[in-house]
Amino acid sequence: MLHLRLITPAGRTDDVVRLIEKTPGTTHLAVVSGAARNPSGDIVMCDVAREAGDELIEGLRALEIDKHGSIALENIDLSLSLRADKAEDEAPGEGADAVLWEHLTDATHEESTLSVTYVAFITLATMIAACGVVLDNAILIVGAMAVGPEFGPLAGFCTALIQRAPRLALRSLIALLVGFAVAMLATVGFSYFMDAVDLFNGEALDAARPNTNFIYRPDWFSFVVAVLAGAAGTLSLTSAKSGALVGVAISVTTVPAAANAAVAFSYGKYNQAWGSTEQLLLNLLGIVLAGTLTLLAQKLLWTRQRERTVRKRELA
Repeated sequence: MLHLRLITPAGRTDDVVRLIEKTPGTTHLAVVSGAARNPSGDIVMCDVAREAGDELIEGLRALEIDKHGSIALENIDLSLSLRADKAEDEAPGEGADAVLWEHLTDATHEESTLSVTYVAFITLATMIAACGVVLDNAILIVGAMAVGPEFGPLAGFCTALIQRAPRLALRSLIALLVGFAVAMLATVGFSYFMDAVDLFNGEALDAARPNTNFIYRPDWFSFVVAVLAGAAGTLSLTSAKSGALVGVAISVTTVPAAANAAVAFSYGKYNQAWGSTEQLLLNLLGIVLAGTLTLLAQKLLWTRQRERTVRKRELA
């Protein structure tokens, strides 16, 4: 269940209440007249089944509550109520399959913004991966994958394509490209420093490296894994199962490939640098392709589900 809290202009409260009451999957409706001060108006609260949330938010935006008031939505961790159980039964479809597009757009907007924190995370992750590359240490590679924040801009770009939001697409693309560019440039400098203090050496890159040589040897498995991980990551975002994102992060070779390319470039190992860059691009392409197709499939399936529900209501 989701908890919806609204600030509505007094003249639109009745319309909002009617919308909530006629939307299947809503319950626990409460209205506090004149309680809001900034902006002034009434406070309306209700609980709504996740699968009915997107429809209700669309209706509220059609009433321009987002422009003249406020719409806030949050997850309910525990709800002990027979009315809540009934509301979930009345709502169309399954909550795990529902996509809250406004929530997804807002979440990916935050995660895909180029910020100091984002650049710091991706740079640190790339440096950790650089250490893993030189030491041929799989644990450091996995750790760097988990630290890397690059899935946020990738998810934002996929969402922007489906929602036809060019600004979000551009913001995500800038965060992705600038983030990797800064991280790789900083890692080149980091590699020079580590070499100067005798912690890195070029011979380590020429060694067999059984644990990490896959990073600069892209193949079809790299692309297939990226596609599967992209689909899993997108599903984890849309279904609010964020725990799966950790598995996604350590399934794709993005940050390690960027790190290997940077270290190889610093030692003039251009074949490895190009192979790592190809690995990076293959993974990014696979994630974007899978993420976009997954969102498109979810949107089509949920639209059909809602159309069937509307027809049933009309026939009832």
